[in-house]
Amino acid sequence: MEYSHRYPAYPTQQVAVRLDYHIDVHRQAYNYTLYEYEHVDAANIGSAYKHHDRLTDWKDEYPVFTEIHSKALQKTVTRFYDNLSNLSDQKANGNKVGELKWKSPKEFQSMTYSQSGFELKNTSGRRATLWLSKIGDIPIRYHRNIPNEADIKEVTVKKETTGDWFVSFGLETDEADLPEKPDVDSLDASNSVGVDLGILNYVHTSDGKTVDWLDLEDEYERLRREQRTLSRKQKGSNNYEKQRQEVAKVKRHIRRKVLDYQHKITTWLVREYDAVFVEDLNVKGMLEQSHNARNKQDAAWRQFITLLEYKARLYGTHVVQVEASGTTKECASCGVETAKPIWVREHSCPSCGFACDRDANAAMNVLQRGFSELGLGWPESTSVETALPTDTTQVSAKRVVEAGSLGA
Repeated sequence: MEYSHRYPAYPTQQVAVRLDYHIDVHRQAYNYTLYEYEHVDAANIGSAYKHHDRLTDWKDEYPVFTEIHSKALQKTVTRFYDNLSNLSDQKANGNKVGELKWKSPKEFQSMTYSQSGFELKNTSGRRATLWLSKIGDIPIRYHRNIPNEADIKEVTVKKETTGDWFVSFGLETDEADLPEKPDVDSLDASNSVGVDLGILNYVHTSDGKTVDWLDLEDEYERLRREQRTLSRKQKGSNNYEKQRQEVAKVKRHIRRKVLDYQHKITTWLVREYDAVFVEDLNVKGMLEQSHNARNKQDAAWRQFITLLEYKARLYGTHVVQVEASGTTKECASCGVETAKPIWVREHSCPSCGFACDRDANAAMNVLQRGFSELGLGWPESTSVETALPTDTTQVSAKRVVEAGSLGA
């Protein structure tokens, strides 16, 4: 299993200058890869592996490429072909995409050391040191340990738009070292949960638990103030650049706060249950709708599902995405569909008389569809009326933080 850990980095001014220089050389290498891809006989290139053979000639012709680590240079060439592959995949899916273009300094702010050229040292406390070949030592805030069973495959150094530095370690853990998932036949309504990604609450579970939305109003008010200040600066001036960084810091704070909250909720879910079923949402289509788009983007539901799947592998939990269409309309008891406007918060079935909270009904449908996806069917001993809680339990943000912070 591959995953990553990210840490704040605090290079000295001298090392930061070297990092900036190395990243810019890597940017030139990326652009030159694009140039050769477009102008050199395809028989000599066409893949990252073939293009790596040209790097010796690069170094002879352009000595600047000898100043950076060889494995990092290969990774930059591979980065171009990865982007090219992603572009081809999007085209194959029917998306309208352009072509890869040369990267400006603002568009290229990271580099990756792969396999060699790095060493993590002094990891006994909350501080550690990352050594990079041809650059030197970089202090990092080692706020969480890298698992003993994980191997560091690569290291990425990135400078954000705020001017802050971060280091990401690409880790790999043998599947045999991960917890085994519970046997599918052992799953039932007591150790499984359906999750409805809601409107009034961030999540609503099939066993009656809800988690509040994250309150970001103060952060957005500050963002509006900083953006108004930026609009009064002369573009291109030093004051404009300083204020632009202030705006970037507020945006980064919002992103971090959302991501941290999601980490804690997803960790709570995979620790609490043996199986978690969630809707496979068309997030792109939802964001294109005119109403409430900002709140939907803050919800970051696709990111939430990705984190949930990643955590499930670490903790040995089943996570299954189910068809989202109709979970709100369909009655969890009899299956009859009843259309209801968004402002109607109660589900009341005209066919069987079953009544409950709208989101609770949707969560129960997600749970039932999850069992069907696993080929289990709904347990005969479990009726919807007994499976659905009579009361909704509000799970406080504090409880989510306490439950999720240990492994987030």
